[in-house]
Parts: sequence; structure tokens; C-alpha cells
Amino acid sequence: MTVALTSLSHGAGCGCKLPAADLHPIVAGLPVPDDPRVLVSASTADDAAVIQLTAELAIVQTADFFTPIVDDPYEFGRIAACNALSDVYAMGGEPVSAINLVAFPLASLGAEMLGQILRGGHDMVAAAGAAIVGGHSIDDAEPKYGLSVLGTVRPDEILTNAGGRPGDRLTLSKPLGGGVMATAAKRGLASPELLAAGIEAMTTLNASGLAAARAAGAHALTDVTGFGLLGHLGELCRASGCAAEIEAAAVPAIAGVLELLEAGADAIAGGTQRNRDHAETFTTFAEEVPEALRWLCCDAMTSGGLLAAVPGDGPGIGRLVDGAPGTIRVY
Repeated sequence: MTVALTSLSHGAGCGCKLPAADLHPIVAGLPVPDDPRVLVSASTADDAAVIQLTAELAIVQTADFFTPIVDDPYEFGRIAACNALSDVYAMGGEPVSAINLVAFPLASLGAEMLGQILRGGHDMVAAAGAAIVGGHSIDDAEPKYGLSVLGTVRPDEILTNAGGRPGDRLTLSKPLGGGVMATAAKRGLASPELLAAGIEAMTTLNASGLAAARAAGAHALTDVTGFGLLGHLGELCRASGCAAEIEAAAVPAIAGVLELLEAGADAIAGGTQRNRDHAETFTTFAEEVPEALRWLCCDAMTSGGLLAAVPGDGPGIGRLVDGAPGTIRVY
């Protein structure tokens, strides 16, 4: 009998992350690197570290792994790899190499299933023009998979979450709702169409999102994953020293997600609930914003799009504004 991978996980995808409200004070208490070669560290809650090697070359370093978000092992591998690669794109970099990170109950699930997960990861990394060059594995009753990724970027082309300016418009390169889709699937509420739409979004590389952000002259960049749109935007605002306003109706959703949210709380992940509890400490919602859109803005997304702060007029989901750093108004 085939085992449903999501039945073995306590939280799906990036929804299994430690809560931001608990994690931030722990990380804040750690020493900050004083090596002048370290251009970006954890001090601004950015997506990856950047270390300068020469006047024209810096490396981008990141790691990301999580529990199964879908039952298909090949698709789980693709999603996890795409999610890890995203951190390099979010810094303005290009992926070069990756190392597999595996926790897996080999005796009970078998080599074939693990092979499919690793094949999915390989194919996604190859599609990004990078190579998997090794890995590390441990025996674990709860499967987990991801990558440590190395990328490169020119020091003068780094994009961080700290460069936003009041007046910048905010753009998002992928729809939200992966957490809703995964929770609905685990509870037997997701249609095949919703599952397919969610996988499509989560396996789309952010290379094109980076290209669009650069073309628009982006001042700041981050990706939207487990802490939700409001959580990651809050980090960008705090790092940039400004506030933000979001037009709820302009936030894109995976097809079918809003209908589930409008139907009730059965598709709301625990990670999304924690995100909302945290977001409400720095976010105000206009009274007319419906509950479904409030939940969407807090969705514990996996392998989400790039959130860019770009100058000028044009389409978007909101703007950076003057105000208390890290505060957000959703209208």
C-alpha cells in the first residue's frame, strides 16, 4: 500500500517553521558577524547570507528544508528544491550548486520513494541551471527534505529586504494560498484542480520574478514563504525603516483558495493561525476587509513569489509609506 506522505507530517511545507514571534527574539540574542566580508547576515531577517570574495564576486548561502506538503514524492522534491532556490533569487543571485538535506524513515518507506523525492529535487535544480553535488541524510520517522544552496552575485547587484523607500509600489510574482491548498488536501477538501494549481505555483522558479524586479529597478526584494505575506513584508519594512499599505483585493490567490477560505476555517493551517496572531501585533485591517482576504495575507505559503519594492507607478498590491517601521495597514 502506498503511504500518503502528508499523513506522516505534523505541518505541511513551510507551515512547519518555528513561529516568527518565538524565533525573532532568539535570533536577536545571537552574535552578529563582524567580518567585513559578510555583506548580509541574519541581523535583518533576510532570505540568505551574502559574503564578498572579490571586488566583483560574492556568494549567496542559504538552507531550507521541510516536511511533505503533497503526497506525490516527486512533486514534494520539486517543491522543496524550488523553495530553497528561491532564497538565492531573493538576494539577486544565481544558483550554482546545492546539497541535499534528507531526513527519512528508509526502513518503512523504502528506497524507491526517497529516490523519487531526490529525483524531483535534482530536476528542479537542473532547471535552475545549477547542480546537486552531494548531500547529508539521517533516519527520521517524519520525512523532511530540502537543500543547502550556494549562489553568486555581483556585490553591486545585491538585492536585500533593507532598501525599500516610502513611495515604492509593492509587487508579488506568484499567487498566495499554498498553505490553504496543502491543509485542504490533507483534510480531503482539495479538488484535483486546486492541487494542480498549487503545485504549479510552488514549482515555478523565481528566476523570472528576479528578472522582472531588476527590470523595474527594485529597491528591495524578499520572498513570501512560511511567515506569510504580512510576516515577510513586516520584516522588509523593519529593515527598510518604513511602513506599508496593502490593498487586500489586489493580493493574488491560487485559483480555488478564496472559495475555501470563505467556506470556513477547515483549510486554515496552524502556521497560518500563528502568522495571523503575530501579524495583528503590527498590522491594522480596515473594517471592510473580508475574513477570507485577511487569512490569505497570513497564509503560510511554501515556495511563494518574490515581493519587490519598486519605484514608479504601475500595477501592484500596495506601497511602502512613511510611518512606524514594520507597521502595515491592510485596506
